[in-house]
Amino acid sequence: MSNLKSMIYNCRQATFLIEKRMLGSLTFRERIELRIHLTGCDVCTLYVKQSQKINEMIKQLFKKPENNKVTLEDEFKEAMQQKIQRELNKN
Repeated sequence: MSNLKSMIYNCRQATFLIEKRMLGSLTFRERIELRIHLTGCDVCTLYVKQSQKINEMIKQLFKKPENNKVTLEDEFKEAMQQKIQRELNKN
């Protein structure tokens, strides 16, 4: 197998193992293979960082906000009430 094809295969396998590790656990052999690959591959190392960041952002997106009440300012409420009252008085 040529070096390029070998590297593409290894990177493909590494990304699979990276995602598998994030979802569960790897076997001892898989951990060793991934560690060796990441030692020599900057692209896959960057992929790990990006994938971790994406996972963190997704978790934050679906995390229930605590004490995050959405409220309207009093001036806005008053202005809306006045508009409603004007519209009601037209009829």
